[in-house]
Amino acid sequence: MTKINCLNPIAACGMDLFTDKYEKTEDFAAADAVLVRSAAMHDLELSDHLIAVARAGAGVNNIPLDKCAEKGIVVFNTPGANANGVKELVIAGMLLASRDLMGGYNWVKENASDENIGKAVEKQKSKYAGNEILGKKLGVIGLGAIGAKVANIAYRLGMEVYGYDPYVSVDAAWRLSSHVKHITNVEDIYRECDYITVHVPALDSTKGMINKDAFALMKDGVKILNFARDILVNDDDMMEALASGKVAKYVTDFPNAKIAGVDNVITLPHLGASTEESEDNCAIMAVKQIMDYVENGNIKNSVNYPACDAGVCQSACRVTVCHKNIPNMLTRFTGVFAEKGINVSDMVSKSRGDWAYTILDVAEVADDSIANAIKSIDGVVKVRVIK
Repeated sequence: MTKINCLNPIAACGMDLFTDKYEKTEDFAAADAVLVRSAAMHDLELSDHLIAVARAGAGVNNIPLDKCAEKGIVVFNTPGANANGVKELVIAGMLLASRDLMGGYNWVKENASDENIGKAVEKQKSKYAGNEILGKKLGVIGLGAIGAKVANIAYRLGMEVYGYDPYVSVDAAWRLSSHVKHITNVEDIYRECDYITVHVPALDSTKGMINKDAFALMKDGVKILNFARDILVNDDDMMEALASGKVAKYVTDFPNAKIAGVDNVITLPHLGASTEESEDNCAIMAVKQIMDYVENGNIKNSVNYPACDAGVCQSACRVTVCHKNIPNMLTRFTGVFAEKGINVSDMVSKSRGDWAYTILDVAEVADDSIANAIKSIDGVVKVRVIK
């Protein structure tokens, strides 16, 4: 029986997928696999029998990825499951930045008791005039699941769309409209675009990428949207750019004490994936990934181990190994089976940075002596006998 712990509420449509081979537990220390949304895991003690963590969402900054990798705990996320929800909010944010809808709404609310509000509207509305997005240039930085959807819908709304992503995947490229202009230098986005939206992960290389140097290249009155990660934008530089008029509006889904309430900043309380549909999609995707890993050893959408898929085992037994990405490991694994006179009928091995993952299908059921022999190999962090 595989024990599942949920650190946050997970949509029932996902949890209902678990079969009677799984049991939900409230005890984190007893869990074999964990489902999480926003709960912080950095200070939690990770048990030796924990094999997987699935984040029902894209961001994983609440999970200690390196610590998990060192213990052979595969961490999954659900890229694309909330993409449509975020896409729709980005478009809403762009419209909020273009038309002073918030100012107009607040004026009506403040004057709701005025019996002559209908007449006053005609004198007041010019203060909240804005611009249409038709024909404007939008720069999309990052063309993953969300960025590609934003680029495509913006084109269909009549915008001239520029897309930048030096690491765009084949799948993302297929999803992207041919009308999106592929840009090879992000500085061209800064120089050309009236609107810029950022959709890249939070990495050392992207932290603070929207800063004073970037602003210096941008058009006066540019509008910036950040529905990806708060640390992508340097808040101090942003406030200077707003004060000077270089940036006309900044729309972000990540309020903090420094920018909340600042003029021409529209802050939303992290609503990007807060739709029933997104939560359902994330839950279903996370549960399916956990089940495939538990039952078949396959890895899809991991953020600390490589993708590795051997399908359903057709041999007598399957053994999986989380290990360091160092030379001669495969020879040593197969050598263990050779010593026992057991044939390895199929094998898949993939690496990612410092870590690697190997699936071995063998002709006989592996006993504890084989698992222990593989565990004893220097560089191996976790071994599972699945079938």
